[in-house]
Amino acid sequence: MMRQQIGELISEALAMFIIIAFGDSVACMYVLYDPSPYLNAYWGVCIAWGLAVTIAIYATASVSGTHANPAVTLALAIFRDFSWKKVVPYWIAQVIGAFLGAAIVYVLFGPVIDHFNATHNLTREAGGAAGVFFTHPGLAITPMHALLDQVILTAFLLFGIFAITEQYNETAPGANSGALIIGLLVATIGASMGYLEAWAINPARDFGPRLFAFFAGWGSSALPSPDNYWWVPIVGPLIGGVVGGGAYQLLVHPFLPARQRALEEARQAAAVNRNSPNQTTR
Repeated sequence: MMRQQIGELISEALAMFIIIAFGDSVACMYVLYDPSPYLNAYWGVCIAWGLAVTIAIYATASVSGTHANPAVTLALAIFRDFSWKKVVPYWIAQVIGAFLGAAIVYVLFGPVIDHFNATHNLTREAGGAAGVFFTHPGLAITPMHALLDQVILTAFLLFGIFAITEQYNETAPGANSGALIIGLLVATIGASMGYLEAWAINPARDFGPRLFAFFAGWGSSALPSPDNYWWVPIVGPLIGGVVGGGAYQLLVHPFLPARQRALEEARQAAAVNRNSPNQTTR
């Protein structure tokens, strides 16, 4: 039992490591190079993040289910009977994996980050190139508006994940393609709403790299960050995950025909058992 639990935590950390290693790397490609290879191809950034999620799921889902997101873990505990005892350990593993993913990105792109900051007369303490690691509000977005955005975006994410993984959803993709569709869901959220504040939709995705950046020289620009923004990508997604998962459970789940058939079959089986004569003899 302990071995399995340790394996699940390693799996969650590995999933976040994969997501951040690829995702923050594509952020480096987008931000640090002039001209950016994604200058007129932002969809490529979104696809890279989405495929990172897909790869993480294929690599680790058989062990831990690949929550790879504290908002997902919380929603599953509330609505799908995931063990509450595992929630905080999963969260810690997810943040550790994201921290280590950011460290790998730094190993790869550290010289490019320094060159970018020197070219633009920026420093790490002033937030130079910080956006390759963690999120911040975009054009005209205040921290409180960003909080609302994160609730809404993460609600879309969890609503979609619940639909894709619902056992009674007869139109959901099969097990071998569900990971790809979840990745495309992440990419679609980024493509349609990502410029608001870089679509964190995942507390570990933001906080793990932010914590690494704090220790790697970005200091107060990472934590607590301008306008004390650091908590917004944590609280917003946690609330949004519950909202999105709850919306699916309330608006769709009770009306799924396959679920109705299963309930009816269970009632009929229970009735047969109640009405069957006692066959026991003495």
